[in-house]
Amino acid sequence: MRRGMMGWSMGLLLCLVTGVVAKPQTMSLQVRKGDLRASASFLSEIVGSVSYGDRLTVEETKGAWVRVKALEGERAGWLHSSALTEKKIQLKAGDKDAEVAASSGELALAGKGFNAEVESKFKEQNKEADFAAVDRMEAIIISTRDMQAFLKAGNVVAKGGAE
Repeated sequence: MRRGMMGWSMGLLLCLVTGVVAKPQTMSLQVRKGDLRASASFLSEIVGSVSYGDRLTVEETKGAWVRVKALEGERAGWLHSSALTEKKIQLKAGDKDAEVAASSGELALAGKGFNAEVESKFKEQNKEADFAAVDRMEAIIISTRDMQAFLKAGNVVAKGGAE
């Protein structure tokens, strides 16, 4: 009986110590603006936003998506992990971190192996190609509200993410 109580007491003590010692993971937003979403999907409703360098506490992870809560204020929601870094970002004039900031679009293209250097080389090797249509498409800006209305009208729902 004493052995059982001792084992149970040690287990309880371990749980308490682990709970006290374990800190929630804190990350920084490494893109200019991050849209906080209601669920783990780019098609999900935007419920708030965070800015470059904001510190966030990780509450949950689902695949490549992370549910975060801002350390300042009550903003919370899902962000894609590509927008986050474990590094603490300092926002000071001339700070090296500020020079290397990337937009969410740049991160998405870099993830596909595409960047300004690759584009420049491609244009150089394909001088007969007309990029005017691509340039016009890149200039099109569709608001999040319009995109979500379009998706809703078409009954478009992400599998495994949006509710």
